[in-house]
Amino acid sequence: MSHDPTVNAGDIARLAGVGRAAVSNWRRRHDDFPDPIGGTANQPLFSLRQVESWLRRYGKSYQVSLGDRVWQRLKAAGDLRLGELVARAGALLTGAAEPPAGGSVESDPPRGEDVGLDPELAELLLELAAQQGALGAYEFLCERYLEAHSRQLSVTREDVAGLMVRLVRADGAADTTILDPACGVGTLLLAPARANPAPAGGLGRVLGQELSETSAAIAASRLRLRGVEAEVVAGDAMRHDAFAGEKADAVVCDPPFNERAWGYEELTGDPRWEYGLPPRGEPELAWVQHCLTHVRPRGLVAVLMPPAAASRKAGRRIRANLLRAGALRAVVALPGSDLWLLRRPAAGERPPSEVLILDATGDLAVVEPAWQAYLEDRSDQSVRIIDLLADEVDMTPARHQRRDDVGKAYAEARDRFLAAAAPPPDLQVLEQPLDRPVTTLGDLIKEGLVTTSQAPPKMAADGGDVPVLTSDDVLHGSAPSGSTTMQQGLVAIHPGDVVASYSSVRVMADGGAMLGPHLTLYRVDARRLDPDFLAGFLRAAGGRVTTGSSRFDVRRTRLPRLSLKEQKAYGEAFRQLAVLEDAIRETSTLGQTLIRLGLDGLADGHLHPQS
Repeated sequence: MSHDPTVNAGDIARLAGVGRAAVSNWRRRHDDFPDPIGGTANQPLFSLRQVESWLRRYGKSYQVSLGDRVWQRLKAAGDLRLGELVARAGALLTGAAEPPAGGSVESDPPRGEDVGLDPELAELLLELAAQQGALGAYEFLCERYLEAHSRQLSVTREDVAGLMVRLVRADGAADTTILDPACGVGTLLLAPARANPAPAGGLGRVLGQELSETSAAIAASRLRLRGVEAEVVAGDAMRHDAFAGEKADAVVCDPPFNERAWGYEELTGDPRWEYGLPPRGEPELAWVQHCLTHVRPRGLVAVLMPPAAASRKAGRRIRANLLRAGALRAVVALPGSDLWLLRRPAAGERPPSEVLILDATGDLAVVEPAWQAYLEDRSDQSVRIIDLLADEVDMTPARHQRRDDVGKAYAEARDRFLAAAAPPPDLQVLEQPLDRPVTTLGDLIKEGLVTTSQAPPKMAADGGDVPVLTSDDVLHGSAPSGSTTMQQGLVAIHPGDVVASYSSVRVMADGGAMLGPHLTLYRVDARRLDPDFLAGFLRAAGGRVTTGSSRFDVRRTRLPRLSLKEQKAYGEAFRQLAVLEDAIRETSTLGQTLIRLGLDGLADGHLHPQS
């Protein structure tokens, strides 16, 4: 690795023990502050050595720890290789060589072979391991890696992971086999080891599969460094089940939500669909049945699900079949997701008559006592299965709120609804429209103020380590949900870029992802054109903003010729309208909850009109 290690403004602030504002002031006030050597205008990167020299010259205290030096050396290769290098660092620290591409990354005896790291970096890594221990050194790197890619990597909250593992290992048995078929970087599989840090043995057998080879390798190294007997395999669990026929004592899973390309066409006749063929738009129900396939009779499954999966019409038949068979035992609302607890029925076993439905969004501590009470047949949070089957099989926890809690739930929903609202921009009303000189997007492109890019017409299938922004992500303002492998023609997104689909336009706050299919990227010269100003007029053109549209030529979009200061005023108004649109989408969901709780409370007497 020949690149000079770099730091961003946040790194400099952390090293010098100051706020980011202080770093901005240094850049403005001191002409000799190091110039950026990379990054973007909004997120510049500086040479670590030059910054250190400058801090020494001005007598400013700073401390670059050994861990920071290792991390900056890793980052110097660029974001697209960062995960790969973290995985290689794990291979070095565990003494294991890199596995063959697409193969198993299960524990192997140390071979001491080259893992593809720069010798200087490898030496620093081993020095850090001598200082903090191999486990401490690697967890430091993993923590930094997850922090740097928090928008691309979905990581289960540690408190939720611990809860899930405790629920499926309620008997406390130490020699159980536990499986996670979508293990990511190993958060769920690490939970038993965190709860019982005693080295080796006593934690049972651990199995994991993960689509991303990089994440699988990182998970394997994290488990090895804790002395856990683990077999982690890289591959698509839906299409290529690495543990076909394996029966674990418990299964835990935090699968990818809303993944449409899960293999519906190829897997229509798959024997895993014991409770019904999952609809194309219900991939989470495929994961539920996949997990049940891999647990022994009477074994438990804990899987995180999107809240809508408890009520969507498309999944009604499968939910009903799971309830009739006694497989689905609990639906628990958690912050941002639902937890489904399932138990594989044993032959001839009589199914239960009730299912636990619990809202634990405010306090995770209520889950374990409620689950134990349900298992002991003394729960006051359970719902009769026959009632669910006679209705819409809607197991949304808020719908089954205990009647004496409706008033509290209504007040909380009302507060969230009011807090989610966003004010519209304060716009002046004019009797006559302004007469302003205008230009077109095509003219701005010719003048060099805007450059356009589009993704390759064909992109490698999901499964790579490179995050991809999709049309749905642009529509909902969510983090990049797609992925691909490195290939020619990919378009990297930078902060401040305007990304447009046929029906939506957004100014990107973050970079690091690649432009997805059917999207167009507009990059402005920020010295002369405001991105929010451009995005607003593209939206005003009717949302038909892709160059591939046969009905509208985006280059004809008309914009007024204004100074940058005036553009920014317009851009801020357009930005506020975009925020308002997102807020309306959120309040629509909250409003439905508020209406239902209000109707229930007024009908059963727990709510009363204000006199």
